[in-house]
Amino acid sequence: MRVEYPSFGRITVEGDVYGHDIVVYPSGRVERRKKWISKEKHGTSHRLDPEELKEYLTEDFDLLLVGTGMYGKLSLLPESRKLAEGKEVIELPTGEAVKVFSEESGKRRVLAIFHVTC
Repeated sequence: MRVEYPSFGRITVEGDVYGHDIVVYPSGRVERRKKWISKEKHGTSHRLDPEELKEYLTEDFDLLLVGTGMYGKLSLLPESRKLAEGKEVIELPTGEAVKVFSEESGKRRVLAIFHVTC
C-alpha cells in the first residue's frame, strides 16, 4: 500500500488525497480519524484517548504506528498505550511514520493513525 505525506494538511493513500487525519487498517481500509472523541474529553485532539483508540481496534495488528503530525503534536496517552500491550508501538512525526509504514506494511499487520497537520 502506497502512502505519501506531500504537504502539511494532506496525505495520499493509493492516489486518494485526504485533507484530514486518517486511520489505515491492516486490511487496507482507510477511514477518517474520530478525533472528536479525544477532543471532547481533553479539549484537544492532540491527546489520543483510549476511548478513541478502542474505535480502531477492530482488526488484529502487529504494529501500532502513530504519525504525530508535522511537528509531533499528537501523542498517545499512557492509558491508550496500555491497550496495545504486547504489540509494538511507534510514534513519529507523520513524514517519518509514512516511511516506516511503507517499509513495514508488506511485512507486518500495521494499524496506522496519521495526524496530517501540526
